Amino acid sequence: MSGAKTAAIIGGGVIGGGWAARFLLNGWNVSVYDPDPDAARKIGAVLENARGSLPALYDRALPPEGRLTYCQSIAEAVKDADWVQESVSERLELKHEVYAEIITALPRGGFIASSTSGFKASDLASKGAPVVVVHPFNPVYLLPLAEISGAADLRTKALPIIQSIGMFPLELGVEIDAFIGNRFQEAIWREALWMLKDGIATTEQIDNAIRMGFGLRLAQMGMFETYRLAGGEAGMENYMAQFGPSLQWPWSRLTDVPELDAALTRTIADQSDAQSGHMTIFELETLRDDNLVAILRGLRRTASGAGGVILQHEQTLPVGGERDGLPITLRQAVPVTWTDYNGHMNEAAYLELGTWATDGLMQLIGANAEYIAAGASFFTVDTRVRYLDEVHRAELLTVTTQVLEGAGKKMKLFHRIHKPDGAVCATIETLLLHTDLRTRRASEPLPEVAAKLTALARAHKCYDAVGAGGAVGQRM
Repeated sequence: MSGAKTAAIIGGGVIGGGWAARFLLNGWNVSVYDPDPDAARKIGAVLENARGSLPALYDRALPPEGRLTYCQSIAEAVKDADWVQESVSERLELKHEVYAEIITALPRGGFIASSTSGFKASDLASKGAPVVVVHPFNPVYLLPLAEISGAADLRTKALPIIQSIGMFPLELGVEIDAFIGNRFQEAIWREALWMLKDGIATTEQIDNAIRMGFGLRLAQMGMFETYRLAGGEAGMENYMAQFGPSLQWPWSRLTDVPELDAALTRTIADQSDAQSGHMTIFELETLRDDNLVAILRGLRRTASGAGGVILQHEQTLPVGGERDGLPITLRQAVPVTWTDYNGHMNEAAYLELGTWATDGLMQLIGANAEYIAAGASFFTVDTRVRYLDEVHRAELLTVTTQVLEGAGKKMKLFHRIHKPDGAVCATIETLLLHTDLRTRRASEPLPEVAAKLTALARAHKCYDAVGAGGAVGQRM
């Protein structure tokens, strides 16, 4: 890709592969170094999952995918890199050895971003390498959080890059081991181990308590906002007055850690196998990613939590253009939430797709959020959908819109839905009436909107509209 930036990924395991996918799918070229002879296969599996999930979070298309290169040395991977992400094993001595190799080829002014789960940046940089902690969460290509810690100048350099690939940089001004997220995970993990050790709960019960309850709640509010709500109208102060004393009660064993002896390790392994052993790791990862897409798209609708990060990133993605002389009103990958038990896009999803394509056309003629806020819009009164070919999860669809009629109160549109190979897989014909939102009755559009709509209708008369105007069941 001409002009694309390059990210060097040193270490291609689960985290390194996730970083490779995150950068690639945001248009970066990626150079990977990992001595594991199986690295390409492992990263390929991560990319397969990422391609089927990350683009589905957005209602605009991500940039064209970057170029992936596997390198034979650290120096080859790093020499022209705009970003270097180290994701090797959590051994400080090994990281220092890797840094010594990186800095011999690091471009002038460059630095190293470490995926470390627990080491402080000052420890990583103790032998002179310019290292900043950029700690992600798995899967890196879906979860937006990256904890950034280290020297202030390096944090400043890292922040805009992390934001540009759709992540949420959490800057830590004070260095601590394991940062913020992992400390919370460790606290929950320790308590879970004690519940198992004491025979209080099984692995499945513990996981259900999290995923069916507070885990979903924390995903969109966090701890303090959640507890504030628990205090009712009086808020956080009331919550602390009511429940603060319980911190002194012996509810948990967080101040003590059970010995991970053979018996406890065996119990954990056996119960985990019984809970999830019927599925392969790849099946579990795919299930996890599909679930996260559904959750994150739900959060996206209200801009809550991670959904707000997705919306903010989406605003930086390009939209518009033309195809076959008609305006492109939508480009979107098919999310898993649009598919059914047959494995293809369901009928309701076509209507949603048409809704957003109509919205794209309305933006073109000026019937935008400001226009609606002023008291006018277009209301759909009739829609006809033709299903011409199957569409599956993760396929990138492009919608073009032809204005068939644009006079007076009427706006009649003909959407063509194109698959990646250009084939038309569906058409949507829809009739809308301009409406006064105060009276809820049909009305004439304002002159500037009417003029743009009329101009498009006139320009689109030269195009055939094969499939428009027919009866239900008529294919042509």
